[in-house]
Amino acid sequence: MINEGIVNVSYIIATILFILALGGLSNQETARRGNWYGIIGMAIALLATIFGEVTAQYEKLIVALLVGGSVGLLLARRVQMTQMPELVAILHSLVGLAAVAVGFANFMDPGRLVHYTGVELTIHDIETYIGVLIGAVTFSGSVIAFGKLSGRISGNPLLLPARHWLNLLLLLGSIYYGYAFVAQSVEGGGMLPLIIMTVLALLFGIHMVMAIGGADMPVVVSMLNSYSGWAASATGFMLGNDLLIVTGALVGSSGAILSYIMCRAMNRRFLAVIAGGFGTGGGASASGDAADQGEVVPVDTSETAALLSNAREVMIIPGYGMAVAQAQHTVFEITRTLREKGVNVRFGIHPVAGRMPGHMNVLLAEAKVPYDIVFEMDEVNDDFPNVDVSVVIGANDIVNPSALTDPDSPIAGMPVLECWKGTTSIVLKRSMATGYAGVQNPLFFLENTRMLFGDAKATLDEVLKAL
Repeated sequence: MINEGIVNVSYIIATILFILALGGLSNQETARRGNWYGIIGMAIALLATIFGEVTAQYEKLIVALLVGGSVGLLLARRVQMTQMPELVAILHSLVGLAAVAVGFANFMDPGRLVHYTGVELTIHDIETYIGVLIGAVTFSGSVIAFGKLSGRISGNPLLLPARHWLNLLLLLGSIYYGYAFVAQSVEGGGMLPLIIMTVLALLFGIHMVMAIGGADMPVVVSMLNSYSGWAASATGFMLGNDLLIVTGALVGSSGAILSYIMCRAMNRRFLAVIAGGFGTGGGASASGDAADQGEVVPVDTSETAALLSNAREVMIIPGYGMAVAQAQHTVFEITRTLREKGVNVRFGIHPVAGRMPGHMNVLLAEAKVPYDIVFEMDEVNDDFPNVDVSVVIGANDIVNPSALTDPDSPIAGMPVLECWKGTTSIVLKRSMATGYAGVQNPLFFLENTRMLFGDAKATLDEVLKAL
């Protein structure tokens, strides 16, 4: 074993590297470096813990590391970039499950009543209880989020009667059993209240995410990210591990900030997201008022290629449909071809495009789209009057004018990419189905909008050939 001083120094170095990792991930150009900081920091933390904290059972530890590492490596190699949201969700569930397992193991430790007495025991029991509570909510909520993001569970919000009262009852039940757990723990009991609370927390996590509609999934992913961080931090308090406390706090706070940014991008309050009910599963047929909005003007791939070739300024707006069709590589080829022809091509990214924060940026980076032509919504929204052609790929709600013009719309007040102010908008969609918010889009019926129907990858392949 290495001495405690070296362990503490290693933990400090790992903490600094984790902070640098978060800083690096805030920018596309430095994201790769940020990932390496995180990898090195985690390696240092792991080695310091193995050789400085662990005193026995090395064989079991090595087996666990090999199993976990092999599963992680296999997933990383097999999972497509388009499946990243559901992968992130299921990884969050593992953090929650680990917090629950550590909490129960910590509580069942025979030496607990020897090491802790009086106030110290009460504080330790509260730490254990909170860790299991947050972990259970994170675990079940993340599993449901994985099901929704992967299409195994409908994206429609499950709105039970008196659902807010149900959430309140689950919360009050958790508080009551927390009191019972601490009271009984002093006398050597407490297992039954802990198990009941765990069941209540699991039910709360399921109900909370089931009630959230598909349009709010980016917030859900960042919210669960925050929960997993707090679960890890609570585990750190249970084990007396400073690095876990700090790392968990970093993840928890950054996830909370990201959730706030996502809510602001959708003009939604965080509590309104948690309350649920916004967004449908997508794929529903257009609402009945679609016929009243006029006729759409379809366009074919050769006409699309001609419009792009004759343009000087092109803005590409990707959405979840691009991820589903896995069309990002074809989009890059079209971008390269147009730029070789002297066309200025840029990408406009809405903060909530896709199913997790930064989803579109990740896909475009994988397709080798240059970082310097990818812009956030606020950077390009004022430029649309000068844009000749805007290409909307599988997006609906993030380019919906009714967000700005219809105060009764479910997405009223949400900032959107105002592509209709340009000369021509070309919208790629499979059909006239509504988006995840279940709202019809007036953009489709404007005079300067052309609809290119079909699978995004197939139609863009044809456009590329024509170019």
